[in-house]
Amino acid sequence: MDYRENVKVALEGLADHKFRSFLTMLGIIFGVASVIAMLSIGEGAKREAIAKYQDLGVNNIIVREKNMTDEELNEVRAKFSPGLSLRDAQVIRDIVPEVSSIASQAEITADVRFANRSVRSSIIGVTHEFYDILNYTIETGNFFSKLHHDTKQKVCVLGAGIARQLFQKEEAVGQMIKIEDQWLEVVGVLESKAIFTETVGELAARDLNTDVYVPLSMFLDRFTRGNALASEIQQITVQVQNSDRLTESSLLIEEILRRHHFQNEDYGIVIPLELLKQEEKERQMYNFLLGAIAAISLIVGGIGIMNIMLATVMERTREIGIRRAIGARKKDIMRQFVTEAVVISIAGGLIGVFLGISLSVLVSVFTDVSTHIRIYSIIIAFGFSVIVGIVFGYLPAKNAANLKPVDSIRYE
Repeated sequence: MDYRENVKVALEGLADHKFRSFLTMLGIIFGVASVIAMLSIGEGAKREAIAKYQDLGVNNIIVREKNMTDEELNEVRAKFSPGLSLRDAQVIRDIVPEVSSIASQAEITADVRFANRSVRSSIIGVTHEFYDILNYTIETGNFFSKLHHDTKQKVCVLGAGIARQLFQKEEAVGQMIKIEDQWLEVVGVLESKAIFTETVGELAARDLNTDVYVPLSMFLDRFTRGNALASEIQQITVQVQNSDRLTESSLLIEEILRRHHFQNEDYGIVIPLELLKQEEKERQMYNFLLGAIAAISLIVGGIGIMNIMLATVMERTREIGIRRAIGARKKDIMRQFVTEAVVISIAGGLIGVFLGISLSVLVSVFTDVSTHIRIYSIIIAFGFSVIVGIVFGYLPAKNAANLKPVDSIRYE
């Protein structure tokens, strides 16, 4: 009997026992579907994490003021540390050879008003280099220029979220908003950014889409700080030319700041590329664990196939004996039953692939969980289902092949 005949007999067996065949396939169906769905959720989480760190700039080194209590601030100021300053940024630019660009930023939290609407937001004073260094993209209008910064013009750029809250369906660019007692013209609106939901180093969890960006020169002149002990600026973002020199450059920056701050560590240094690499490793392990957990159901499905095939061998003992008596060899019997197990696995695998893709899409549509289906997850899940059919179909097939023809024919 050739393989085509084996497949034909297997399909006829499935058709003759539809309900039993479907119950046998359920383990494979749910196993394949869960592997695809779990891996798509893991891949979605991985892509979100990568996007989050790429927003910080993979060639960047971020120096951030530490969050300290008033008591701690008094202590470091008593030890002559002035906190982060524009002078720090200038010295880093002058001394560190790999630096291609630097952006300083200062921050306050204030109410932003337009008409009768008010939103509490972070007001970020930045230099014009900030836009390119941190990979921001303008949705409408423009980011403020070097001229805006040098002439201390009262302009601002809104994050996508605060623009929607303040202006709803109105055009934001060209409108005037009020921050504290200052009126500023909106010159641009940024595209939506990944929400930074984790605290990493000194980078607090925050929604970047609700920030308002203004020229740093105007910020330092026009906006008041709540704490007289606060640093002149809160963050320095340093972009280096070569990512291979990130660690070396960060060590040099740390040494410069340690001297300028008189050994007071009132700042933290974050390297997004290193965080990204660490995140990718963690997500790979996470995906592996998700896939392994989901694969257990495939193994359970394989056990179900083996049980049904063992029962089928008992039911067809007389048929096996007759086939052996008219010339069928042991390997022909083995092929037949292994083929039947594989056909069940393939049929269950195909249904499982469809169900897994559907589940991934539904999860993405009806929840806030991001999913992404990779072709390799489908291949792995489907391939594993076929392997399960072969492995768990082997024992029943071997039992069938080892039945003695005379005893099988007389079996009732």
